[in-house]
Amino acid sequence: MEYKKLNNNEKLPFVSYGVYEIDPKDTKNAVLNALNRGYTAIDGAQVYYNEKEVGQAINESEIPREDIFLTSKNWVSNSGYDKTIKAVNKSLDDLQTDYIDLLLIHQPFGDYYGSYRALQDLQKDGSVLSIGVSNFDSARLVDLTMNFDIVPQVNQVETTPYFQQYEANEIMNKLGVAHQSWGPLSEGLDGLFKKPVLLEIAEKYDKSPVQVIFRWLVDRDIPFSCRSVKTERMEENIDIFDFKLNKNDIKKIKELDEGESPFNDYNDPETAEEFNSEII
Repeated sequence: MEYKKLNNNEKLPFVSYGVYEIDPKDTKNAVLNALNRGYTAIDGAQVYYNEKEVGQAINESEIPREDIFLTSKNWVSNSGYDKTIKAVNKSLDDLQTDYIDLLLIHQPFGDYYGSYRALQDLQKDGSVLSIGVSNFDSARLVDLTMNFDIVPQVNQVETTPYFQQYEANEIMNKLGVAHQSWGPLSEGLDGLFKKPVLLEIAEKYDKSPVQVIFRWLVDRDIPFSCRSVKTERMEENIDIFDFKLNKNDIKKIKELDEGESPFNDYNDPETAEEFNSEII
């Protein structure tokens, strides 16, 4: 596994195993399978509703806890200082761990200022090693960094061949915030895996289009989270460290960029209403 060094000197693995939309009854076995196949990072969240099962898997794994990079995210309904502290303590209990490696504010809604104050204090007392945000656009990210002592270690945002986030990446690099991708495959929308440019590059390196996309992120210095409950896919998704794309490959993939998300617009009032309405 290769790692991205964060601004607090912690190391984030380039590949995290995501547990989004994995049924709780399947989560423990899926996480154990991932850990046994070389994954060293688990990407979870309170609103995934399977933190207990993630904790069970980590507890039952033969891999030492210190060798597993564990991410959680604080949901909108738990925003604000006191609610965040309470919610993170519950996550620690559910995950059966004394600390979380990376804690993110999941969405840029609610009292995220209060939440970030809580994250800073949790980091100072050792309950959380690294802190950051998720789905923050550049303006919100700059605003946060200008009003707090601790610059976020990570901003996890949708980054895919359809939504490549070059401008946001430039700003994150300037601020010293690590850019991490979620949803890098866009759920295969619009025939992504059959795009001629990806097929051509995949054939050249004897890899799959999925592996090309993941390698494209690594070559841009962007860690990512991916998910599959199929063991053969788990193995394929992590088998990306024996080749590199060249500048021409990356230039060709850039032609797929549509400049916007096919999923969420965080400046849309309906998006704000939707995420504020989900109570956990």
